[in-house]
Amino acid sequence: MVASWKTPTYKLYLVILQNKNIGGITFMKVLSWTGPKQMIIEERTLPNLENGEILVKVDVVGICGSEIEGFLGHNDLRLPPLVMGHEFSGYIEKLGKGVTNLKEGQKVVVNPLISCGECKHCVRGFDNLCEHRQIIGIHRPGGFAEYVAVPESAVVVVPESLDSYNASLSEPLACCFRAVRRAMSKHSLPNVLVYGAGAIGLLSVLVAKELGANKVIVADINEERLRTLNELSIEHTLNNKNKNFSEDINNIVGSKGIDIIIDAVGFRTTRQQAASLINPGGIIMNIGLGIDETPLTINQFVRNEVTVLGSFCYTRQDFLDAVRLLIDLKITPDGWTEVRKLEDGQQSFLDLVGGKVKSSKIFLKLTD
Repeated sequence: MVASWKTPTYKLYLVILQNKNIGGITFMKVLSWTGPKQMIIEERTLPNLENGEILVKVDVVGICGSEIEGFLGHNDLRLPPLVMGHEFSGYIEKLGKGVTNLKEGQKVVVNPLISCGECKHCVRGFDNLCEHRQIIGIHRPGGFAEYVAVPESAVVVVPESLDSYNASLSEPLACCFRAVRRAMSKHSLPNVLVYGAGAIGLLSVLVAKELGANKVIVADINEERLRTLNELSIEHTLNNKNKNFSEDINNIVGSKGIDIIIDAVGFRTTRQQAASLINPGGIIMNIGLGIDETPLTINQFVRNEVTVLGSFCYTRQDFLDAVRLLIDLKITPDGWTEVRKLEDGQQSFLDLVGGKVKSSKIFLKLTD
């Protein structure tokens, strides 16, 4: 029998959806990705907590560039239906069995990368490369929801004074901190070129400055984003599509050249330009996953002792270091982010895909 609007079953279903708590059943609102370019608002029951898990009431969640690829259906890791969202902060709503070191009501950020702690990579300190890693918002429901269940080990308590928008930058900042720290570890006062004026590129710039870079140049083909960076007092911004790009770089850094390149884009153009611009003995750090294969002049790297590195996610220590930078207000979201509601999630993704967003990051606010 199929229920129609006239049947008692259907009417009861409508009543349940219109009420958050009936008969002990509690519902929450989620933004669910149901297929390429399709996100919808749904009502779902709250997650059941397993042993060692906590329930987080999400306050703010950021939209990550990798989620745009997922939204388009270009990422094999993300399978619909899925609640994405791995850059979020909020408050502990409920503790599961076995959780003793946390309290309800505490403000937290969530490290979405869950590692096993036992595989050969974890044992060597590379928990970011765990053979059995899971990521909240990819392998399990994420922060595009009013509530999300997470392991106790994923939670980092932060001061109430830390703004939720600042706190939600912990995950992308941790990615950048690891990459830039490793790239700069063997250079003092380096000149740094960063490809990409999005959130990862901008955060990489701010980290490079914090870690002692001399001059930092940001390259992008989006003029509006470059203007946003200029408004943030980031002095050197260039369009790498311009024919005078190399000459413009030389005018900024002079004979010292470029010691370090952070590629937060990952396309053929940026990778090949990087190869032609880097100093002998310099370092190219790749964190952008734009495309997979790119032809490069490897003999040039050999003859000039160029180091080419990759950086993926972060270790727990990187994450904690990023949180400390945010608590100390060394890095803030002021002037380069914007805020929308969860209900605007579908349109936000469409705007990002269409290049209609002037800011470098969109936050979705879930609480009033």
